[in-house]
Amino acid sequence: MDSKFTKPKGFGEILDHTFNLCKKHFKEFFLILLILMGPVYLIQAILQLMSGTSFFRQVGTGSDWFEKMLSSFEESGTFESSSISADIGVIVIAIVSFLLFPVAEAAVLFAVNHIRNNEEFSSGLVIKEAFSRFWPMLGSSLLFGLITFGIILIPVAIIAGAGFGVSAIGHPIVGILTGVLLFFAFALVIGLLITRWSFYFASVILDRQSPGLSRSWRLTKKRSWPLFGLYIVFYLIISSISFAVQASLGLSLGNSVLLSIISNLITIITTMFFTVGYAVMYLDLKTRHDADDLKEMIEDYYMK
Repeated sequence: MDSKFTKPKGFGEILDHTFNLCKKHFKEFFLILLILMGPVYLIQAILQLMSGTSFFRQVGTGSDWFEKMLSSFEESGTFESSSISADIGVIVIAIVSFLLFPVAEAAVLFAVNHIRNNEEFSSGLVIKEAFSRFWPMLGSSLLFGLITFGIILIPVAIIAGAGFGVSAIGHPIVGILTGVLLFFAFALVIGLLITRWSFYFASVILDRQSPGLSRSWRLTKKRSWPLFGLYIVFYLIISSISFAVQASLGLSLGNSVLLSIISNLITIITTMFFTVGYAVMYLDLKTRHDADDLKEMIEDYYMK
């Protein structure tokens, strides 16, 4: 086993290990994701071209260059809404993405696990392993999605009801403040709950336990805040990279097909970074959990 995976890691060590893995195995990870995500983005680019979007530079209307570039994002959406075939294309892309993208992430999880065990692997091998867990993965993801929808919908209803209720009795400002405070409170609680359950996916893939929610809850015990913080850091890094690319290239290319292709390639890279980080976080949880189990066994032995 790789020695870097054998001891519990702190906040910074997880980030550092993630960067090192992405740097060392960039080609392997990128190829895995490109094989499964690339065809979806290719179909998207073809549909954009068919809808009349320019490949190199999409320009809208306006009095100057800057207004023309900005208006290109308003006037030229990804597809023309009036085209039935384009609408069908959007639906097909959404469905295929929903089915293939988790498989791509699962394949990267298997790849990281092979690295952890000092095992050789190929893109074909880990993709095959990922497809072998397709149905448990799909069922568990749907269940997680329903739970997430429920824990978000209920607080939204409470916040809306409380805000309107206070406003109705003649205190609109108090109603707004109440809604804002409740929003942040519920957002924090929801974020922590989702963090506690979020490792169901790795449990289903690597440990073959479906739906994996209870195992994720056990593994994340006493680690909710650091994990929640890591998710926020990963989100900020990914968002910053995506925004920088969109803002810099969007001013020269407009909402063109080329910009979409470049943005999708960046999405593959950021997906790789997040998935590798997620794998490192999960394997760290397993290391901590196994160490705790060993300590309990030793304590029970000496108590007898």
